[in-house]
Amino acid sequence: MAATMVKLAFPHHFFPQIQEPNFRLITKEPIKPTNRAHLGKHYSHCRSKNGNFSTISENNNGKIRSLIEEFNPEIPIEEAFTPPSSWYTDPDFYSHELDHIFYTGWHPVGYTDQIKEPRDFFTGRLGSIEYVVCRDEEGELHAFHNVCRHHASLVASGTGKSSCFVCPYHVSSRQKIKGWTYGLDGKLVKATRITGIKNFKANEMGLVPIRVATWGPFVLVNFEDGATPNEILDNKSVSHEWLGSAAEILSANGIDSSLDYVCRRVYTLECNWKVFCDNYLDGGYHVPYAHKGLASSLKLGSYSTEMYEKVSIQSCGGNKTGDSEEEFDRLGSKAFYAFVYPNFMINRYGPWMDTNLVLPLGPKKCQVIFDYFLDASLTDNVAFIGKCLEDSERVQVEDAFLCKSVQEGLESPAYNMGRYSPNVEMAMHHFHCLLHRNLTI
Repeated sequence: MAATMVKLAFPHHFFPQIQEPNFRLITKEPIKPTNRAHLGKHYSHCRSKNGNFSTISENNNGKIRSLIEEFNPEIPIEEAFTPPSSWYTDPDFYSHELDHIFYTGWHPVGYTDQIKEPRDFFTGRLGSIEYVVCRDEEGELHAFHNVCRHHASLVASGTGKSSCFVCPYHVSSRQKIKGWTYGLDGKLVKATRITGIKNFKANEMGLVPIRVATWGPFVLVNFEDGATPNEILDNKSVSHEWLGSAAEILSANGIDSSLDYVCRRVYTLECNWKVFCDNYLDGGYHVPYAHKGLASSLKLGSYSTEMYEKVSIQSCGGNKTGDSEEEFDRLGSKAFYAFVYPNFMINRYGPWMDTNLVLPLGPKKCQVIFDYFLDASLTDNVAFIGKCLEDSERVQVEDAFLCKSVQEGLESPAYNMGRYSPNVEMAMHHFHCLLHRNLTI
């Protein structure tokens, strides 16, 4: 499978009879109500004439409310139905998700290794928001909306080093004329051919700032309105807001900056972003059926799930027996899978850590970015790295096939809601309850 596009014709799996593992659930924190005071107040500088940033019209609010209320988080998992298929297929519902889930709170967008030095930068997109993260000449960290204040062209692309951001729209390389130019602190430092503009204040025309912080190896942004260019944030406070008390658990399990970055692989899947998350959160339910190679190296009877307010952690012991010895070398004695709401996975196993960032591309498509990190003592072992990445690729191909199949089934008029396996799919139910909390109008 190419790492840029997933198109699969995958054989049917056999479904062996297996003994039900002894799962255990540890609930650490209750789901707290959300403070909604900020909703609808995003980006006052770019709101529409009616002052409402939301992409959902008032006429559709009733429809969205009805779809949300089809799922009841108060019903215990043993009696609960899963969210309706419309959560995974409806374009208006998808737009509502962007406003209420992805344009609020903290989201991981990159790694500190990408911005180690002054002038380093990287760009990205979440929903309709284009952003750029950089370090200025003094090494201070910044994030901005990657949009020129003149006529909306992007001012940066990809990753790299730069002393400034130059809008490419009105640039003449022949005449050596630069377009609108912004410093790495976001300030407008040059604007061409503006003679005659009235009430033009350069100090008010800089790149629009975004809150940015770091935790461990991760760079986080918050798109809510109110960021200032030189705002200083307490990373510890941000990490608590992002992870809650799970931050200490993650650190204790090797989620830190001690590993070396290896590579990135990007997959485009033909499914709603939540389908991929649901697949990740099923408590290993599908592993013995869909991932036989992986299953042989895990002690599935030891699978456990712990849930915190915004994080769920699944873990499973390794199984070094017979054919699975090579896979055991990759996974080690324990696999640790952390899901950070709403769309980020951190997987720690043996000498490896990989992260999965799930980006919505529409109601029926998503992109998943895999980044791999490895213990420094093994970064020169090309054969080991190649074999491990090959094993990981096989699992992603298998999951991509499953997710595409699920999305196709969600389109069927014969399906509306499903049920949970209560001793296995607790983390999935927890995810759906968090979605309901954030989506409720």
